[in-house]
Amino acid sequence: MVEISSDLQKVAREAALDEYKEYVTYSALARAERNPRRRAVLERLAEQELEHFRFWNKFAGVAPPVLRFRLYAYFMVFVRLLLGATFVAKLLERGEVEAVGRYRSVLPLLPDADREALLKIIADEEGHERALIDQLDEAVVKYMGALVLGLADAIIEITGAHAGTLGTTDSTVVAGVIGLIVGVGAAISMASASYLQAKHDVGKSPGVAALATGLSYIAAVALLSLPYFLLHDVYLAFAASIAVGVFLAFLLTFQGAVYAERDFKFEFLQTVGLLLGTAFLTYLLGDWLGSVFGVKKLVG
Repeated sequence: MVEISSDLQKVAREAALDEYKEYVTYSALARAERNPRRRAVLERLAEQELEHFRFWNKFAGVAPPVLRFRLYAYFMVFVRLLLGATFVAKLLERGEVEAVGRYRSVLPLLPDADREALLKIIADEEGHERALIDQLDEAVVKYMGALVLGLADAIIEITGAHAGTLGTTDSTVVAGVIGLIVGVGAAISMASASYLQAKHDVGKSPGVAALATGLSYIAAVALLSLPYFLLHDVYLAFAASIAVGVFLAFLLTFQGAVYAERDFKFEFLQTVGLLLGTAFLTYLLGDWLGSVFGVKKLVG
């Protein structure tokens, strides 16, 4: 009997649990998938994760917490309904670089036969699984750029418009209506620009790209303007709108970072910095213009 080192057992235990959780999740996603081609890809991913679990469990001997993993899988199915199967698959595969590093560290501790099996698992983690994920080919991925364009521009532009009204009016309704007017006009402009851009992109429908940009823009405008119709203090409404903008920026940057496999923290801080910087500058401009032209007295 081959003696199992403590280092190997530690890595194997963590890896076995991770692989089994992903196996349960991919299986649940496959059962919920209606598209036959995408279902086949998810089933293949589940099979791979089960094979990996069986390998690691030879050294770990763990009994996975099936109920907890099933609850996690059901949550991921819910996320899949909101953001798509590709998002969930890429989310599950985050951190694989660190995992591969741990796997390589135990290669010298394995017999030759097991070492070959582990090298195959490493190859799966480094490229094969990502190639399978790319085959999911959802429309949400194809038009992700249009969605991001609409949301990102709306968050910054409408926050700036609302900040500019602070120096010109104390009416939350007036500030909210200004945001809606500016937002709807900008949404039409951005949708038109997205339509023209998509005409030059192979494989994209200009109409779908324009719709994705316009609808995401209007949705963001509605959410950012809503506090002005619910609250009666313009500064409190502005603070609530800023909070909504930061939350939307979090969702936007996290989703984009997962899809593009980029650093989330830097992009989130950059987006929030632009949002707050725009709000501050437009507040100063609105306050100055309001003082120069006496706009508050005119509105009042």
